[in-house]
Amino acid sequence: MPNFIFIFIFTFISFTAKADNIKIEHIGPTLKNPWGMDFINDRELLVTEKRGRIFHINISDGSSFEIHNVPKVASTMQGGLLDIIHNDGTIFYCYSKDTSEGTVLAIDRAVIVDDKLEKQKTIFESNNPSWSSYHFGCRLEIIDSKLFATLGERGNRFNSQNPSIHAGSIIRINFDGSIPIDNPKIEGWAPENFSIGHRNPQGMKLNPETQEIWTHEHGPKGGDEINIIIAGDNYGWPLVSHGFEYGTEIKVSEFNSLKGFNDPEWVWLPSIAPSGMDFYPLEGNNELMFSKLKGNLLVGSLKFKRLYSISINEKGLPESESILIDGTLGRIRDVAVAKDGSILILNDESSLSKPEGGLYRIFK
Repeated sequence: MPNFIFIFIFTFISFTAKADNIKIEHIGPTLKNPWGMDFINDRELLVTEKRGRIFHINISDGSSFEIHNVPKVASTMQGGLLDIIHNDGTIFYCYSKDTSEGTVLAIDRAVIVDDKLEKQKTIFESNNPSWSSYHFGCRLEIIDSKLFATLGERGNRFNSQNPSIHAGSIIRINFDGSIPIDNPKIEGWAPENFSIGHRNPQGMKLNPETQEIWTHEHGPKGGDEINIIIAGDNYGWPLVSHGFEYGTEIKVSEFNSLKGFNDPEWVWLPSIAPSGMDFYPLEGNNELMFSKLKGNLLVGSLKFKRLYSISINEKGLPESESILIDGTLGRIRDVAVAKDGSILILNDESSLSKPEGGLYRIFK
């Protein structure tokens, strides 16, 4: 990994929707705290609500219906029904689940039949139950027929440096929950763990140009990060951090970089509270709506209610940043690019807020 990073302190030029002639439309029903989404096909996608509901939404005509038979979720504070991903007729979703020893992060596999989940099977449960309601992580990605998931450290920072547990890690499993034979085989590591040393990763995406796994994660007060994930590596939290303790302004660690730990490729100071990410296509359809965004990384912000665009340099690393949407859509929880180049946003709002919670489309 490189020995330098980009630390971005806010000196942006803000491109608001009005200034850039961007149009915004609300698609489908009003939702309460929507969290994750994924396409079934070019026009239809699945959307989760944190309290434990799944909706099927058609982005062409706005029609929608609810998917039933969702398992009971522990919807409290940051827990609930979180991300969802579709793969060739099968869906996977992650959620917080109560057990007698505390709450765990679970991943289920299912199919949809007649607007209901069927053939449900829990294929993963984290091995560190906790009564904490913080830092679940829970982004999903499918790469080379393997399922990846991010797990937060559940509010206990030292979990991240305990490789025998799943908290503070990125895991990699087969679709049936078994362990891929080429997972890292490191003494003391849980067999599902692909990387460790994470705080609360809520964004993960395969870079289509480099085939690298990109993630971002929440720092404390300052120190949000973008990382490129390498199997078997340690990303440092809390032994290495650019962040500060809440309330005291004391640095979490005296080290911004330390031998044996991977440095982030990008650091936000102050924190933006990133959530959701997607790469805008670089090649292909010349009619894509936002040609200036080709190849850029799009990242949502909960704290500043913004959509960021990060340009990628010729070395395949983050280079510069601008704001595409500033406050118009509320707290942005997830981001996805549709086939026509429009950008889909889930905001972490409710039916009583303005703007209302739900799915929004950004287009020209």
